[in-house]
Amino acid sequence: MEIFDSDGFKTRFLREGTGPLIVLIHGVGARLENWDAVAERLMSTFQVLRYDLRGHGESTRAPGPYSLALFADDLRRLLDYIGAADAGVAGHSLGGMIAQTFTLRHTPIVRRLALLSAVAGRTREERERVAARIDLVRTGNPGEHFRRSMTRWFTDAFMEANPELIAAYAARNAANDPDCYAAAYRVLALEDLDEELEQIRVPTLISTGEHDLGSNPRMSELMKRRIRGATLRILPDLKHSILVEAPQIVTRMLIPFFKGDAVPDIAQLSKSST
Repeated sequence: MEIFDSDGFKTRFLREGTGPLIVLIHGVGARLENWDAVAERLMSTFQVLRYDLRGHGESTRAPGPYSLALFADDLRRLLDYIGAADAGVAGHSLGGMIAQTFTLRHTPIVRRLALLSAVAGRTREERERVAARIDLVRTGNPGEHFRRSMTRWFTDAFMEANPELIAAYAARNAANDPDCYAAAYRVLALEDLDEELEQIRVPTLISTGEHDLGSNPRMSELMKRRIRGATLRILPDLKHSILVEAPQIVTRMLIPFFKGDAVPDIAQLSKSST
């Protein structure tokens, strides 16, 4: 692990592997370890950079308010620090929204863009539903939000088969600072780049779980229409936490995509793990 210290603001990050640089951005309430199972499969082909967002993990727990622009600028400073002139960028959930923003603000840096379980174009009902959770995050224990969200994030079969893994993620989520968690969750809940996505002009992969309620297939299909030439893969039977529940499938998409090859179709992606 490494620490980037910018005037007292610390960002924890990890670089592994060799090859073209790929940046992995985690979601709200998560940390760089959420990418573990994906990163270990990528690092034989790419140099993989992961980091804790501000207010998350072991990065500085700076007070809000936060914004997508602020998160994107944090990433730009980190890439400048390591001397990276360009990168492929992949983001999950809030990380996908940060990846959208980073691409719009710093297009020359982004070679390719992967949006996993990301959000755009919420309906009024969807906006109201996610906004209603802000108070739970702000006033309650972060672990309570995780407990109430488990059935939206993981399939029943995965939770039944992996109780220790779920318990570990619950403990990690409970360790979040409530104010920082709420500041980040407000960004996830209230910001939306729907009207700007047509400006993205880099090769883009979009994917989400078939049963993801918060980052649903309708949103992914909308993003595909907005972003010219984008590739879309809706993953059967899965919900929101595809990085944790199906890292082999995510990797089977990301490796060819970031190499510039065709992304396998759903039948190929669903074959046994490599």
